[in-house]
Amino acid sequence: MRADAQRNRELIVVAALEVFTECGSEASMDRVARAAGLSVGALYRHFPDRQALLEHIATDALTDLLEFGRAAAAALDSTRWEVLLRLVAHCMTLPLAMVKSLAGATGHNAGLEALIDATDTLFEDVAREAQREGSMRADVAPHAAIGVLNVAVCRPGARFDDPLVTVVLDGLKAPGGA
Repeated sequence: MRADAQRNRELIVVAALEVFTECGSEASMDRVARAAGLSVGALYRHFPDRQALLEHIATDALTDLLEFGRAAAAALDSTRWEVLLRLVAHCMTLPLAMVKSLAGATGHNAGLEALIDATDTLFEDVAREAQREGSMRADVAPHAAIGVLNVAVCRPGARFDDPLVTVVLDGLKAPGGA
């Protein structure tokens, strides 16, 4: 891809994140193009429709989370609870509320579904390991724990230090855990 085309694509994605965060994922493509400082035609040359743009954003976010998570999980100098906390903190830097809103509509996007499954599996593996080391409650199945974390983390305005995330993490932590 030419350098100017790559720059335009990046401008569109950054603008779309800002516009969709402010106005929701139904914001007009015209508004996204204006926010990027480009014509609507330039936007549509990169993304044929809103769904393609949203799926691109979701794919980037999940790829980032998966790469970060795999690196964090490979760190042998951390407890698995610390790895889980790092993963949750990293989630706050990504547009996961938007990704979650797409999750039900991605049946036709096998690549995005595979990323969602891989990310869920990574989180469940870390949760299972945290249970084995005794830092996470053993009476909550890993998939259930990740489901609850998903609700707390994948919502608009979620922050690592907000009350809902704090309560969920405190509830998952084993008494006397790391």
